[in-house]
Amino acid sequence: MRILFEMDKKDYVPNGSVFRRPSARAVIIKDRKIAMVYSKKYHYYKFPGGGIEADECMEDALVREVLEETGLCVVRESIQEYGQVHRIQKGTKEDIFIQDNYYFLCRVKEDLEQPCLDKYEADEGFTLTFPEPQLAIDANRKTILDDFTQVMLEREALVLELLMQEGYFKGV
Repeated sequence: MRILFEMDKKDYVPNGSVFRRPSARAVIIKDRKIAMVYSKKYHYYKFPGGGIEADECMEDALVREVLEETGLCVVRESIQEYGQVHRIQKGTKEDIFIQDNYYFLCRVKEDLEQPCLDKYEADEGFTLTFPEPQLAIDANRKTILDDFTQVMLEREALVLELLMQEGYFKGV
């Protein structure tokens, strides 16, 4: 998978304890808009998806996480690699947090199922939305949270900008 970019805050203790959390994220484009999970509590957008468990492949994690967060059912045959973002920064528990975020273009079934949010997702008021990409970019860059979350918000804005530059929202 191609590397889209790397985000290295260099704010961590070298050779410290490391926590790795790979994730799979869905790029679902419909009518020039993008499927995003919106945090009602903090007013930011993120791509649907999340952590890859030790016993699952990236595609299985993608399908599971998208369904849990949004209720959307990914069409497995439609999954295509888009790119990877490598993120390194000071962790909240360990000295170093490393996350490889794997983004996949995909389609979803028309029918919507009930999301199954975990406590933190429910507390943040996660909800499925289909904003225009620039709206999500602007919201993420206006939202001010802790340094750890700020990197995630910028990552999502940068991926959206790449998708726009590469023409994914033209004539869809």
